[in-house]
Amino acid sequence: MKPRQPVLPQLWLMTDERLGASLFAALRRLPRGSGVIFRHYSLPVGERRRLFDMLLCHAKRRGLILLLAGDETMARRWRADGAHHRNPHAPRFGTSPVHDRKEIRAAERSGAAALLLSPLHPTRSHPGAPGLGRMRFAALCRATRLPVIALGGMTARRGKQARLLGAHGWAAIDAWSGGGVRRIPG
Repeated sequence: MKPRQPVLPQLWLMTDERLGASLFAALRRLPRGSGVIFRHYSLPVGERRRLFDMLLCHAKRRGLILLLAGDETMARRWRADGAHHRNPHAPRFGTSPVHDRKEIRAAERSGAAALLLSPLHPTRSHPGAPGLGRMRFAALCRATRLPVIALGGMTARRGKQARLLGAHGWAAIDAWSGGGVRRIPG
């Protein structure tokens, strides 16, 4: 029997070390059924796993989808709902980061369930890098059959605008850390 594919969330939290102690407050701001992509790449493996396990318990209680940034094998071992990856093989469920048409085609071949297209707007994650802009972002959304999640300088208002441009939803780090989003209803 094929494993059940989770429903693709429209709202996503990308985790990283800059969230610090506000990580769990950010999780509480997410509506039920939202997604979380756990990154925290710089942590030692044991510490990263312990934090992931704490998030996994929280995600299950709150009805959140939790993906592990990394390969499918590790995502399975850690009991994640799927992987956020650039791997050339199909995951059981996963997303892939993309920035242009070439990466979109590679992600489609990988079997990704959705694409995280970035950066729509300039972002603190990549200081000085220009955003794609509305026109290019919309064209890239139309260039794929897969659902697109907007990433890069996102806020709730910009998320609504991205949906008008063809995005399925949006993802952010800072928007969920308390700077502007109290709680978005599910």
